[in-house]
Amino acid sequence: MATEKGKVSSKENLRLLIEGKLPWEQVKELIREYPKEEDRFWKYLEILQEKVPWKDKILMRISDRLYIVRKSDKSRIVKCECGYELGDYRINWKLSCLVYVRKTSEEFAEVYSIQPQFPDVQFNEIREFYCPGCLALLGVEVVPAGYPLMFEMLPDLDTFYREWLKQPLEDEGEEWYQDKTVEQTARWLNDG
Repeated sequence: MATEKGKVSSKENLRLLIEGKLPWEQVKELIREYPKEEDRFWKYLEILQEKVPWKDKILMRISDRLYIVRKSDKSRIVKCECGYELGDYRINWKLSCLVYVRKTSEEFAEVYSIQPQFPDVQFNEIREFYCPGCLALLGVEVVPAGYPLMFEMLPDLDTFYREWLKQPLEDEGEEWYQDKTVEQTARWLNDG
């Protein structure tokens, strides 16, 4: 079933897609649409902006509840949908979370219903990262004990906006695309 141009990726269809309410046939149409409408990303950001209770400009969504935003002071931070600020987006946001670590079979059984599916408790732990503001679960890692925190996403926002969207960010600069996590942990060591 073909849909005329503009209806497939209408703002309302994108809103329904984000909410998980768009019928599967229309989801397939959105996926297959070629060429994609040039303003689809901007509609997507508008929808996200309308859903959050704060005014900072969303630059990119990085998970169900986390966004990279530009604040009025021009800083770029990770922010939870509740409004809690997790800090500079170049620093692993997990460092600002409440963390619960599961290490025992009993603790694993609280999240795994079938024991053969458990990670090996001798070698692994489950780390759960919670927002200090709303206590929403923001991420989970199943890793060997002592493994460094995973920094899953450090997007090159300037290249994305300049090359893909053809609308460079006004504060574009090389300093933005740098992992600053080690600098943060070093500050903690020096302050401690």
